[in-house]
Amino acid sequence: MNLRALSCSAILLTLASCNVGPNFKLPDMLLPAKWKNGGVASVSDLPMPGEWWKLFGSTELNRLVAQALDSNQELRGTLARVETARALVGVQQADWFPQLSMKDAMNYEKLSQSSFGANLPAGIPLPSLQRRRFQNLFELGWELDLWGRVRRGVEGEKASQIAAVETLAAQRLTLAAEVARLYFLAHSLDRQMQVVKETFEWREEAVKLQESRFKGGLANEMDVARARTELELSRNDLAALERQRGNAENALAVICGQIPSTFRIASNANLPSAPTVPSGLPSTLLQRRPDIRASEQKMREANAQIGVAKASFYPTFKIGGSGGLESIGAANFYDARSKILTIGPSVTLPIFQGGRLKSNLAASKARYEETLAAYRQSILTALKEVEDSMLDARAYGKQKSALDAAISSAHETQRLAELRYQKGLASYFEVVDANRTVLNAKLLAAQVEGQRLIATVAMLKALGGGWK
Repeated sequence: MNLRALSCSAILLTLASCNVGPNFKLPDMLLPAKWKNGGVASVSDLPMPGEWWKLFGSTELNRLVAQALDSNQELRGTLARVETARALVGVQQADWFPQLSMKDAMNYEKLSQSSFGANLPAGIPLPSLQRRRFQNLFELGWELDLWGRVRRGVEGEKASQIAAVETLAAQRLTLAAEVARLYFLAHSLDRQMQVVKETFEWREEAVKLQESRFKGGLANEMDVARARTELELSRNDLAALERQRGNAENALAVICGQIPSTFRIASNANLPSAPTVPSGLPSTLLQRRPDIRASEQKMREANAQIGVAKASFYPTFKIGGSGGLESIGAANFYDARSKILTIGPSVTLPIFQGGRLKSNLAASKARYEETLAAYRQSILTALKEVEDSMLDARAYGKQKSALDAAISSAHETQRLAELRYQKGLASYFEVVDANRTVLNAKLLAAQVEGQRLIATVAMLKALGGGWK
């Protein structure tokens, strides 16, 4: 019997190397050889730094990103999901090993007099039909993974764990980018408020001047009213910018895991220059972008589930048994005669399942096709995001150059309008119009400068941000 058992074990272990279901293979994707806007955007071929936000040279931005990565509550929730996925791998791997449990039970039994008495010869009295059964057993169960059902399941759970890790990396990347976006938005609004405050001071002086000229008979009431109107419009612009700046600061507080009422970032009208962004090649997105890597792992998990579904068509081989003590009544429970042992192999073969197994296999294949489409879509989306961000950075650079020239011309127009007004060659309306043009050009320049930095952040995020 021992020799037969060893021979059977050897045969089963040889068969156990079989894995049903398709092995995973990445689909072919036709990627462009270069970026459409890479030759005109501020990009280079240097490696992508991991902490890309440090390219902007802002100590405050570095501090805020570190605070967000440490305290953001959504990020902590994602980290908990990573730990859940890691634990589920252990749950699936447990099926590789024999399962041993202990059963300790006491049951009260009452046998049927009619059923039990029918099996006894005539004239033999019935024994007691009421009794207590005591059991203290160790139960063993072990599935021999001949077709790879367990291995495919472990493969799928490991892919799910890696997908959770990549999702965490993608969320960290998105979080850092959002901190940088709100940070530059807030300081762009600081720059705009500085412009409005300077204009406000100029318009206050203009009101005093027009009131003085009116008293001296050198100006009319319309000039005074127009000057006051422009002053109040500046006050309105300032209030609107303060509201927007407060909203950006509050949003930044929540992202950093802080209470908005106690969170402050210092006002700073000086924006850094947009850094040169390392771009690499389109094919590097497959390694850089954590969301693409997460989609790949989800596809790998779905592929493994096809193997699990196929394995359910084959026989299931198990070794099971139980051993311990069992007796009727407690008196002889620990006696040697109470020992019992049951052990042996079993085979379960599905014969008729009403189409359940075929439907499950079809569903697993359909889920794989769904993840395949999501993977390809994630690559297309990534390519679009990079091209869009490069295009935005290029366009904002052109706008900044044009606005710098426009501001210079607007200042000259304002100087000439004031000179003509002082000499009586033009109305005060020309002075107001020239001042309004200067204000609008400066505000637009501050907005574009902030948007250019935000576009650079979007480019860094779209390129993968250097996460490993």
